[in-house]
Amino acid sequence: MKKTFFTLLFFTSFIFSTTLLGSSLNKIEYLQKGDEKYWCPISGLSLKENYKTSLSSTLNNGRKRQYASLTCLAKDNEEYGIDLDNIEAVDYNSLKRVNAKKAFFVVGSKIKAKISKTSKLAFEKEEDAKKFIKQNGGKLMSFDEAFDLAKKSLKDDFKKLKTVNKKKIYPKGKKIFEKRCSKDIDPTDYLEINELKADIQKNNLCKKLKESQLQTVALYLWDVKRFGDLGEVKNRVVVEEHEKCPVCGMFVAKYPRWAAQIIYSHGNHEHKFSFDGVKDLMKFYFDPKRWINADSHLINKSNIKEVKVTDYYSQEAIDGKKAYYVIGSDVYGPMGHELIPFKNLSDAKTFKADHSGKVIIEFSKLKEEDIYKLDE
Repeated sequence: MKKTFFTLLFFTSFIFSTTLLGSSLNKIEYLQKGDEKYWCPISGLSLKENYKTSLSSTLNNGRKRQYASLTCLAKDNEEYGIDLDNIEAVDYNSLKRVNAKKAFFVVGSKIKAKISKTSKLAFEKEEDAKKFIKQNGGKLMSFDEAFDLAKKSLKDDFKKLKTVNKKKIYPKGKKIFEKRCSKDIDPTDYLEINELKADIQKNNLCKKLKESQLQTVALYLWDVKRFGDLGEVKNRVVVEEHEKCPVCGMFVAKYPRWAAQIIYSHGNHEHKFSFDGVKDLMKFYFDPKRWINADSHLINKSNIKEVKVTDYYSQEAIDGKKAYYVIGSDVYGPMGHELIPFKNLSDAKTFKADHSGKVIIEFSKLKEEDIYKLDE
């Protein structure tokens, strides 16, 4: 995980977010870790090319995030939850990182945005913001006001982007992929679009691409092929776009490789809960009342009709109570360390050997304390 986030976007070069020249390049700071640090984890856009509109924060688990725009930050907050007291923006003039809560934002100037309908530009000094407004128009806002506007416009912004991407971006991305890229690229192997872009570039999975071409093919792989390939799996865990994990709050459909479900049944009624990994499913399984306001006599183990998890290799839905789980491997899910499920014990043994797994365990032998140890 659903609202597929149709990360964008037009590659017509808008003046405000384009190439930063000369000494300005030395002012760029990359705050994320790994080879993916050069791109926004939400949109996949180059942070260098969009540094003037970039912001940074941390997820609730402490992981540093850097965004191409306030809209991307708002989307990450919606899906993951970020530390709203620890947000930095980039001063539009000096490229200096500043406290976003103390910054002055110019919203709706003649400077065009790449994702949302209106650009949102930060200034450290109020006089600089007002001077900019005189030349370029726009309205002066506080961070909270600009952030609220970004949150409210998310649905409409991405609805329009979906239409644009379908008509212009995805067809171009498909052509680039088919002509210039390895057919072995599996977009479901990555948790974020910036990880996908980093791997393509680092391991030469495509013939040399310009940044705009890399973004185009990454969007096609991330928004289309990632789900299109799964459509070929006949029996998979089906998750609706709007479904959120009751444990972590993330949109589950964004992570189809990790989808899991518990279905409770009483009388003629069924209650389905979807999760972005077995770890969160098990947290819910052991103590559902901790995560939802539920009638204890309805949502409990005795009323479980079915537990579905996604086999790591086949991507098919399998019986979670009969599956074999590998714990302690070097493969991470959306929420970090995970229980990796397999239908067959032989597959679990192969995976354990290939990925430094520590133990293989059956569903009936899992204990609640073992689940929470995965977060340590």
